[in-house]
Amino acid sequence: MIDTSDSSGVQGVGEVIRLAVAPVFLLSGVGIMLTVFTNRLARTVDRARELERNAAQVPEADHAHELHAPLHALARRGRLLSIAIALCTICALLVAVVVVVLFLGESFNFRISYAIDALFIAAMLSFIGAILCFLREVFIATASLRIGLRRPH
Repeated sequence: MIDTSDSSGVQGVGEVIRLAVAPVFLLSGVGIMLTVFTNRLARTVDRARELERNAAQVPEADHAHELHAPLHALARRGRLLSIAIALCTICALLVAVVVVVLFLGESFNFRISYAIDALFIAAMLSFIGAILCFLREVFIATASLRIGLRRPH
């Protein structure tokens, strides 16, 4: 006689693995977004350091006010990117917890649907917040590009 309890346990784990595949793909997408955000932040910090070096070499009275606006924009961009990175990291953590809860629910036969719902909704809200911060940062970056294109009257 075949022990069906072990067989159904393996099938349950197989089902959990099938359910966990989508969050794992989501994690890879979130990881790619984190890479984009950190690369942009690094470029922003490098640009700010370059402007600060240039500002140190320019006498105060000459063009200090011309360097203040770009530095202010870079500081805002850096803050937004830092927030986006934090929110994206929180999203990744929440998605990872979703996967863990899926396996714990199967292993200990817990009712986990409400926990999964809440964790996934929180992860998506965090991701939406990160994308909105990124969008705002892009708007600031493109607006600061337009500054150099303005013609003096």
